[in-house]
Amino acid sequence: MLRHVKQPTFAELYSPKLITVLREGYGLPDFRADVIAGLTVAIVALPLSMAIAIASGVAPGRGLTTAVVGGFIVSLLGGSRFQIGGPAGAFIVLVAITADRHGIEGVILATLIAGVLLIAAGFLRLGTYIKFIPYPVTVGFTAGIAVIIFASQLRDLFGITLAGKEPGELIPKLSALAGAAHTVNASAMSIAAFSIAIIVMLRRLRPAWPGVLIAVVLAAVATWALSLPVETIGTRFGGIPRELPLPAWPAFSFEKASAVFPDAISFALLGAIESLLSAVVADGMTGRRHRSNCELVAQGFANIGSALFGGICVTGTIARTATNVRAGARGPVSGMLHSVFLLAFMLIAAPLASYIPLAALASVLVVVAWNMAEKREFATLIRSSRSDATVLLATFLLTVFRDLTEGILVGFALGAVIFINRMAEMTGIEHGTPLVSADRADGDDDDRAPYDSKLAADPDVLVYRITGAFFFGAASTVGTVLDGIADRRKAFVVDFAAVPFLDSTAANAMSRVAARAKRQGVKLFITGASPAVRRALLTHGVTPPRARYRETIARAMADIKGSTEKEAVKAEALAAS
Repeated sequence: MLRHVKQPTFAELYSPKLITVLREGYGLPDFRADVIAGLTVAIVALPLSMAIAIASGVAPGRGLTTAVVGGFIVSLLGGSRFQIGGPAGAFIVLVAITADRHGIEGVILATLIAGVLLIAAGFLRLGTYIKFIPYPVTVGFTAGIAVIIFASQLRDLFGITLAGKEPGELIPKLSALAGAAHTVNASAMSIAAFSIAIIVMLRRLRPAWPGVLIAVVLAAVATWALSLPVETIGTRFGGIPRELPLPAWPAFSFEKASAVFPDAISFALLGAIESLLSAVVADGMTGRRHRSNCELVAQGFANIGSALFGGICVTGTIARTATNVRAGARGPVSGMLHSVFLLAFMLIAAPLASYIPLAALASVLVVVAWNMAEKREFATLIRSSRSDATVLLATFLLTVFRDLTEGILVGFALGAVIFINRMAEMTGIEHGTPLVSADRADGDDDDRAPYDSKLAADPDVLVYRITGAFFFGAASTVGTVLDGIADRRKAFVVDFAAVPFLDSTAANAMSRVAARAKRQGVKLFITGASPAVRRALLTHGVTPPRARYRETIARAMADIKGSTEKEAVKAEALAAS
């Protein structure tokens, strides 16, 4: 008799995590924890939101509006418990290019259209497929964005004065900045160096302190007290607004919508990838599972809401989401409160923001770029294999020198082609071997070990066997299963005997499983791995003591159960010989 698997209803799939948390029982201690977490994230988000907006070529107030309105909607409707929404560094280049082509009204209209596209993608359940992006593509893409952000801040970092408009492309930008090197402002350089030193020092000595905010405040005080000749938010933008603007529809025409539609597609694609990556990071830190399609719908409504209030693109932000988790958040209420606190900061501290030097905000983004570059992962993939290095470098170089969307699409296509090539190389044909294996009588499978019911019934040990190629298309699904089934076990055995190869995406998924098992005190054993599979796992951090390697499941079980059972295994082996 087949067991009927109940399919989730539409309401279950798209119910916000806020409702889930409230149903589980949300009390005063939870609210207190969310208040502290929300305030912590707001302190981090305040300077970042302004810095990202300025780097994108728009007024700093629009960045704050985006964090207040968009961030609130993301937490209210999202499919992740801990996601923090707002303006992200990944959008700096796209927003700047769109603003240059179509003006701020074009940016707002493209943001609104992107919101509609994200809602459609969520309801069409396309969020599942974004998980199939190969790991080298995400690392190369992130590293490319880091380089672009760093280059975009050189002008304010050194206080350089350009005769004309700063070019958007990397090489012309660097050429223009080099040509104006004689205009370097020593005061701006000093402020930038001071800010970076404060951020780095506090991160090492007092990691719980809001180093970014402290650095920006001290830089503003120094600029005001010493009357330093540097550009500030006040001199360039006239300050930030003390209230939210009234909602209004952006100027719309079919001609304008057609012109910004390609930019809207880029906004939607990048927003989907960035937000789901952020949700995956939160899952890895907490052991929870987000609903990707519900998250896309929330991101869509957040972008529409941001556009109506004159904001820019909204997405899930990895750094702020991780800060939210570390600050002890219990659910989406912390994200909603983060937006409320940001609004309070706007109402109270707006006049003081005029004194913030742009060099200090540039230093904040330089530190962000350095942290998001994933340098260790980049170097690991370069060493791991020629195919991974090809996908990584292609994505990275196209992102830096061509276009962000083009980098993702070409990287994904290369990853798929390389996977097909690997499978073709592994396929062999034996003479006389039938295409479909015929049934065999019981007793003919002499090479198969007898069934041991204890392996399946042991409440403390779980054995999981992976069969077939373990690659980026299956990594998300298998990783989710491995995370879930090891929650309440003392030991966990993953058998790779039937895995012909695994790629870097799968190896990275196993690295996350090993890290989580170590945090929870679960012993992880990997058995049957071929030399090539084992080498790939070791390269990506699946190393002792996080994981122990054994030749067979029997050897792993003997080690788990202790010396007594080891002696029993030896005795059985001697008796059989």
